[in-house]
Amino acid sequence: MLVELAVRNLGVIAEARVPLGPGLVALTGETGAGKTMLVEALHLLRGGRPDASRVRAGCEAAEVEGLFVVGDTEWVLRRVVPASGRSRAYLNGTLATAGELGDLADELLELHGQHAQQGLLRPSRQRDALDRFAGIDRGELRRAREQVRGLTSELDSLGGDERARLREVDLLRYQLDEIERMAPRPGEEEELDREEDLLAGALAHREAGGAAVELVTGEGGAADLLARAAAALQGRAPFAAASSALARLSVEAGEVARELRDLAEGIEPDEERLAAVRERRHALVELRRKYGDDLDEVLAHAEATASRLAELEGLSERREEVRARLADARERLAEVSRTVGAARRTAAPELARRLEAELGALALGGAAVEVVVDDTEELPGAGEAVEVLLAANPGAPAGPLSRVASGGELSRVMLALRLVLSGGPPTMVFDEVDAGVGGAAATAVGEALAGLAADRQVLVVTHLPQVAAAADQQLLVAKSADGAATVTTVEALGADARVVELSRMLSGSPESATARRHARELLAVADRRRADR
Repeated sequence: MLVELAVRNLGVIAEARVPLGPGLVALTGETGAGKTMLVEALHLLRGGRPDASRVRAGCEAAEVEGLFVVGDTEWVLRRVVPASGRSRAYLNGTLATAGELGDLADELLELHGQHAQQGLLRPSRQRDALDRFAGIDRGELRRAREQVRGLTSELDSLGGDERARLREVDLLRYQLDEIERMAPRPGEEEELDREEDLLAGALAHREAGGAAVELVTGEGGAADLLARAAAALQGRAPFAAASSALARLSVEAGEVARELRDLAEGIEPDEERLAAVRERRHALVELRRKYGDDLDEVLAHAEATASRLAELEGLSERREEVRARLADARERLAEVSRTVGAARRTAAPELARRLEAELGALALGGAAVEVVVDDTEELPGAGEAVEVLLAANPGAPAGPLSRVASGGELSRVMLALRLVLSGGPPTMVFDEVDAGVGGAAATAVGEALAGLAADRQVLVVTHLPQVAAAADQQLLVAKSADGAATVTTVEALGADARVVELSRMLSGSPESATARRHARELLAVADRRRADR
């Protein structure tokens, strides 16, 4: 339970340290005294969104700290909200995120306020209440839906426009066939360039080769002149080396001439081959114009095209596989939906009966409740459309809570739900759950809250003396002003002080003897009921 709450510089609260006991704890005080700020403080401990405007004027930051004790374990949750900048959260003195704080607080603390009553008007909240009552775990249903959605999306991505896919397949096949028919090789264009040069100048090459051979080996040619020069120097010691070199050059010149002759004789004009080479080169240029700057890029395009074509041609098989999986997933979803829907439809009448019984104890004895479970188009069979219908008075037609329930009736329906639903955290907070309630209904609400507090701590912000009298502990939230500042204090009331506060709540006159007698009577009745529990 929440053992102590400390609040500093939050709204009108300069500093308050509030010790809290077990059972039902009532927070009372004049309107505007700051009771809502205490609820706001607990909201912050639950990781709620901070509002810098709630920081007390002239202060740098607001701070909220709560000590929770569960068994032998203590938890200290702290939240700091600066006037500007990001808020900070602490868990047992260690920095934490607001989300981490909220996750723990969800196990320790539950808030019910005016916003919670309005939230009850939403069909999703009414469905959640039925699921909680019936002990339905929607996890399997959620997982089955996600699987169907995922497979549907996958199938859509595989399918698309079938005509567009076939057009793409045809285009890819044409491109791949065109490249494969040409069968280009890396470096082929360079080879063809050299061959075209050779064939285009075949006659000129042969003539040039023949002329060169004649100049080297003919009479008076280079080889002859070199040999004659070597002979002129032969036997002359100073020129021995030069004579040998000239002799070698003459021999080499003859060898070169023979190679030239062989090469020249090997060059044959071939107009047919030349035309084929030129045609091949032109075809490769066209291929590059379509598919890449060079043949390496053309080959890379062919590889990518083959991969994409294989992917598209394999889509049919993959699509059939996904279709089969999707059919299984849909069947599984339908099965889970039927199971959940059956559980909801079975539990709905019992929930309605239990709510009627609790509303009867909350001074709505003539109320009739119906919990309607219908299907949605998205999840047939699951009973996703849940609505609580209320006829607050005998003979009145039942209708949705949003149309037929007054503020007080809505408050009591919400409290009845909380009484019916099992489980929950060790501390619950009700912020003016008794709004719009008076007379016998107020007494019934006080008794219900006291009953709820039998096995947990319940904090209630109330303006009703009947509810406050039912509490095990009463805290007075009071506001005072000294002309310079307004300060809110929180005081735990003893027996005599409770009589005074209840008198104020009853009549507005704390000194009224009649009001005090009535207040003592309320406390005595509450004590007797507490003893009977």
